[in-house]
Amino acid sequence: MFNWPMCTTAGYRMFTNAQVNTHLKQILNTWAQFLSSIESCYTLTKADGGWFSQPALQAMPNFVEAFVCNPQEEYFGFKSWDDFFTRRFRSGMRPVDGKEDDRVITTPCESVPYNIAYNIKERDTFWIKGEPYSLRHMLYNDPRTSQFIGGTVFQGYVSEIDYHRWHSPVNGTIKKIVSVPGTYFAISPSLGFESSNDPDPLFEGYSQGYMANVATRMLIFILADNPDIGLMVFIAIGMVEVSSCEATVKEEERVKKGDQLGMFHFGGSSYVMLFRPETKIEFEESIKSGVESHSETKLLLNQRVGLIRST
Repeated sequence: MFNWPMCTTAGYRMFTNAQVNTHLKQILNTWAQFLSSIESCYTLTKADGGWFSQPALQAMPNFVEAFVCNPQEEYFGFKSWDDFFTRRFRSGMRPVDGKEDDRVITTPCESVPYNIAYNIKERDTFWIKGEPYSLRHMLYNDPRTSQFIGGTVFQGYVSEIDYHRWHSPVNGTIKKIVSVPGTYFAISPSLGFESSNDPDPLFEGYSQGYMANVATRMLIFILADNPDIGLMVFIAIGMVEVSSCEATVKEEERVKKGDQLGMFHFGGSSYVMLFRPETKIEFEESIKSGVESHSETKLLLNQRVGLIRST
């Protein structure tokens, strides 16, 4: 219902209004309660239109082999639609690349790479075409923001049929967790009907950078064991009906690469890994070329993204 109004000037003004977002959150929280209940399981069937119908399983190949479920049980063993949405991989399905090598950075989410950006500014005009990142906005004016001026961003997109849990890309210690209230249905004004670009009602490819600055999100600051990485930030970004970004770790908790950090609930999402300027990361050539060509090639969870060079 809100997809097309998002592409209008009036829609932009409405969906960036704090009072509107307060009421939207109440609506989305009620929807979330339903999706977490047994009543929401009515779509978890093999019937036409169900999530386990033949066309649906073709869109999610190897579902039974990949995820913890039981096709012999009602609803494949899931207790709610959200239980299905936040399903876990079976043990061994996503081994961690470079698990003992602190130089290796891995993917925190099953995702498609969206952008790699360097020399990020403290403040920038993130609402214009190109959607630059603005650190003060991304990090919600956190006192540590200055440490990341001139740093590097890696951003990926998580589709609604993908795995929705987040995992640590490094070995280290959780230093701070911040839940940031923000927008739910606002897209970049440079992509609306009044612009020369195509409108973006489905979020595929556009507005990802913009949302990193304004959307509801979770910031997780991690002090990596590798001093050449130091402090980094994982940012989980909720999109549209994703009204809940849930962290499952606590501050000062130790994490190993591949350990769970949290999860998205209820819809497609995006994420950012933010590194300080002192962190010299060499991204995999295949990933860099994929970003440049806007390839839809998926990155697997715990796959090697890049290698840290010693300073």
